[in-house]
Amino acid sequence: MRRREVLLTAGATVAALAGCSKYGDNQGAPPPASSSGTGRGEVLAKTSQVPVGGGVVFADRKVVVTQPTTGEFKAFSAVCTHQGCTVTSVSGGTINCPCHGSKYRVADASVAAGPAPRPLAPQPITVRSGEILLP
Repeated sequence: MRRREVLLTAGATVAALAGCSKYGDNQGAPPPASSSGTGRGEVLAKTSQVPVGGGVVFADRKVVVTQPTTGEFKAFSAVCTHQGCTVTSVSGGTINCPCHGSKYRVADASVAAGPAPRPLAPQPITVRSGEILLP
């Protein structure tokens, strides 16, 4: 009976550990936005602050907002899909991770240069009255 108890305990431990994720596996959304009380969401920036063909990284919110073409705004997770570093810049048409050199295209966050294994996850935003908002 002692052996059975040991096996059951070991099985429970493995099951508990299986539910844990590796660093960087959570490619999900940034932390919940704080509302301004108007029900509109959190203002990240003015649309004029995001350059055409470029973007802006909001590291504290773990979001990067791009403007691939005039008036077209997109948002993606700022967490690199390689090992979970936060991307730090947008230049030359790519979103750039400083840790291992991964680059993502501003238009759709697809991988332009590895070692990133997959695109950055899209994030919801609203563009209204010249402002970019997190819902």
